[in-house]
Amino acid sequence: DPKTIQEKVFTIIMSGQNMMGIAQTGTGKTFAYLLPLLRQLPFSEQREPRILILAPTQVLAVQIHNEIVKLAKYTELRSAVVHGDTNINTQKQLVYNGLDVLVATPGRLIDLAFTGVLRLKKIQKLVIDEVDEMLSLGLKAQLTNALELLPSKRQTLLFSATFTSDVEAFIANYLPNIEKVEVNPHGTPIEKIDQRVYHVPNFFTKVNLLGFLLSNDVEMSKVLVFVGTKKMADLLFEHLTKLFPEQIGVIHSNKAHNTRLSTLKLFQEGTYRVLIATDIIARGMDIIDVTHVVNFEVPDVAGDYIHRIGRTGRADKDGVAISFATEKELQYLDE
Repeated sequence: DPKTIQEKVFTIIMSGQNMMGIAQTGTGKTFAYLLPLLRQLPFSEQREPRILILAPTQVLAVQIHNEIVKLAKYTELRSAVVHGDTNINTQKQLVYNGLDVLVATPGRLIDLAFTGVLRLKKIQKLVIDEVDEMLSLGLKAQLTNALELLPSKRQTLLFSATFTSDVEAFIANYLPNIEKVEVNPHGTPIEKIDQRVYHVPNFFTKVNLLGFLLSNDVEMSKVLVFVGTKKMADLLFEHLTKLFPEQIGVIHSNKAHNTRLSTLKLFQEGTYRVLIATDIIARGMDIIDVTHVVNFEVPDVAGDYIHRIGRTGRADKDGVAISFATEKELQYLDE
């Protein structure tokens, strides 16, 4: 059965209208745009891509491309993913060979376009996924530069988990005539997630409490732990590894791309029971069967809370979100 977002946007996308879809992560939005777009794409041998999908992070870009590869397995469709963590010359060759669909992060897209190898004048459909993340990560300038390289006559599809004031302003400036489709009202967490909070005085109490919960709750088999900074991620990793040797993984932007991918794989496969992550890295990651999300630190941006807890309770499964809040963090929790 199609998910709600898939049902709501299919005919709009097929009709060629511009659209803004607001749906939380884990509600099936990747297929919501891929299925109608790929269905409408006729066979062609031209080099220039006709569909462009922009994603805020390389993790999400790679993930979207993996879905395209699965969907197009028995077709002639040519696709590629480009992002900043791979050699640009390899990517230039990919582009030069000819593509139908290109998935990219905005910075690398612009770099490739400026080399002259990538031409974007034949783009008919543009998807900007996780547009709220693009803007909150400070990618607005890159995004607007990328838009200027595209033909004005095209279909544009935006997807966002939250409808922030930044997103509203972006639409008003660049895409005023856009159909808005909202699946969950802004800021309402998915009903399937059981949200709990523990009031704790300090960092050490948080570490002890997390250790206690992991030792006593067998249900906590695939736990994603969010922290605010890279420094905190490393600090927590040090403490937890002593308690649970070889069961803890950590990812943040200081880790090399390959290290992040292998850590993610070990968590996905169940070798690591716990993955400690910062927001910037976890955006757009689709990890199957996360049983618990732990906000080791409560985010100071309300929308980030929605993104974090949306990592569990995905695709018809129940999930648990636990927040550890010090007195200072209670204000964030209220928001």
